[in-house]
Amino acid sequence: MKLIDLTHMLQDRIPVYPGDSEMNLRQTKHLEADGFVNHELTINMHTGTHIDGPMHLTSSNLYLSDFPLDSFMGKGIVLDVSGMQTIQYLEAYEELISEDTIVILYTGHSQYFGQELYFEQHPVLSREFAELLVRKKIKMIGLDTPSPDEYPFEVHKLLFENGIFIAENLTNLEQLLDLAAFEIIALPLFIKADSAVARIVARAE
Repeated sequence: MKLIDLTHMLQDRIPVYPGDSEMNLRQTKHLEADGFVNHELTINMHTGTHIDGPMHLTSSNLYLSDFPLDSFMGKGIVLDVSGMQTIQYLEAYEELISEDTIVILYTGHSQYFGQELYFEQHPVLSREFAELLVRKKIKMIGLDTPSPDEYPFEVHKLLFENGIFIAENLTNLEQLLDLAAFEIIALPLFIKADSAVARIVARAE
C-alpha cells in the first residue's frame, strides 16, 4: 500500500486567503520550566489544506460535523489540467468521471504556495465544467489552488447546492498522475463549523 500526503503542513503564519485572519501557533509550555510541553493554536477553518462545507456560502444549516464519515472518502480520479487558467469542459471527462467519486484537479499551482501569486492568479473552474461535476453527482472536488472560482463565488454555490464538498490548497498532486487507481481519504476535524482544516491523503495499492 502506498500513501501520498496531499496536505500542506500547518506552521505558524502559514499563508491565508486575503482578508482571512492569520493563524497563530505557539508553544505555551516548556519541558524545562513547566515539566511538560504544550502548544496553542488559533486558526480559521479555511487555513491551509481544508474542506469547505455548504454552510460556508449557502443557507444550509448543516455543520461539517453533521455529515457521515463516508462523505469524505471515496474512489479518486485525477485530471491533469496543468497550464489551463480556466478549467473547461471536455467531452472526454464524461467517461472519466463517475458518480460518488472524488475528483482531483492537478493544475500545478501549488508550486506558488507562499507567494502572493498563489492567491491572486489561481486557475478557476468554468461554469460548464462545474455543471458536469453536478451532473455526475461526485462527492468532492479537490484542488491545488485556494478556490475553484472568484467573487461572487457562483461555482462554490453551485457545488454546495448539489451536495459537493470542496477541498482546497492540496499539494503533491503530481504524484497521482501515474497511478492506475487510488482512494482519497479527506477527513476534516470533527468540529461544529462551516468548514474545517483537514489531513487529506491518497491511498493506492
